[in-house]
Amino acid sequence: MTASDDIRVRLGAEAVINLTGTLTTLGGISARPEAIAAAAEILGRGVDIVGLQAAASRAIAEVMETEAGFVSACSAAGICMAIAGAMTGDRMAAIERLPDTTGMKNEVVVQVGHLVNYGHPIEQDVRLTGARVVPFGAVNSATQSQLEGAIGPNTAAALYVVSHHCAPDGQLPIADFVRVCHARGVPVIVDLAAEYDIHSYLRAGADITIHSAHKFLGGATAGVVAGRKELVRAAFLQGYGIGRPMKVGKEGIAAAIVALRAFAAGDRAAERAALLVPLNHWRVALENVAGIATDLDPDPTGNPFDRLRITVLPDAGFDAVDVVHALEVGTPPIRVRTHQLSHGSFILDARSLGAGELQPVTERLLAAIEQARRSRAEGRTDDVQAWKVKHAAALRNWPDLNAEVVQ
Repeated sequence: MTASDDIRVRLGAEAVINLTGTLTTLGGISARPEAIAAAAEILGRGVDIVGLQAAASRAIAEVMETEAGFVSACSAAGICMAIAGAMTGDRMAAIERLPDTTGMKNEVVVQVGHLVNYGHPIEQDVRLTGARVVPFGAVNSATQSQLEGAIGPNTAAALYVVSHHCAPDGQLPIADFVRVCHARGVPVIVDLAAEYDIHSYLRAGADITIHSAHKFLGGATAGVVAGRKELVRAAFLQGYGIGRPMKVGKEGIAAAIVALRAFAAGDRAAERAALLVPLNHWRVALENVAGIATDLDPDPTGNPFDRLRITVLPDAGFDAVDVVHALEVGTPPIRVRTHQLSHGSFILDARSLGAGELQPVTERLLAAIEQARRSRAEGRTDDVQAWKVKHAAALRNWPDLNAEVVQ
């Protein structure tokens, strides 16, 4: 592919290799061809959005074995709209009044270990609606009695988050969470943005679940909201209130419907095996590189795929952050998952690997490791914190970007 063939370059952006998997900051996962075709086809046609969303509801209900659904602008928008709907119901006067919640139940209970930041604090999704977060438990321990104590006369909903960002230990399982909430008449909203499981949380009693359409589903940027018809309707109607700035386009709805159906028909075992091919290719390429260890890293929340963890050993003479920096500023730039960087590791997720990118990644990995080795020998001493500070500084300087500091 020449530069003129790449739309990113033609638009004046950078052609980046995305090894983060589905992170929104890198554009989400590479969309399925059938979803791309659906979005492109409907863009040239008029359609009644309410009717299209009704069609989406039927498709979501069928595939996810629930009562109703709709397509939101993204998962975060779906959370906002679901929480708003739990407060207002289908009362249009209340919908138009938000975020003023005077006279409404306006508290949302969340266990502390689920108050994550996935690009912004999840509690901000709650506060945007005018609701108030009521946290319970500790970061490594939440109990049923603490949940019971957090629920009061103003509780509108309970939010449950499933993500590798959540605290790994001591969290209430969904069955116990639902049982306590339902015994007190509180609906349960579950954020499953990146999770492949489209059935079990609804079967466990969740009233609304929210998935990202542009992550594992392979659609355009959107969210899939599913669950009990009464609550889904109330959430959908927020499009006539605070949900208006969050509206999804016809292309997002069409792509989500097609992507959801394609995902449901997929073979998870075959997909997992296919993703192991590039990971094992990179393991072999790195197996004799001094100072480097690799291992396969199964997804921490049980999704059916693996990643490759690359660890820079303590006696390597350089750090993992040096390799990540070299990957970011090289040609082509490569972005990897960095949440384990302070532990000396970074992670490659092959789900967004593009055609023809396997060997360039191999070459860039080897080159980046040698560059990191040379940089330390020449006295470069940036640590993980300094790397984070440079990223933050670059974002504050937007739209003026320094090629040496990746935003």
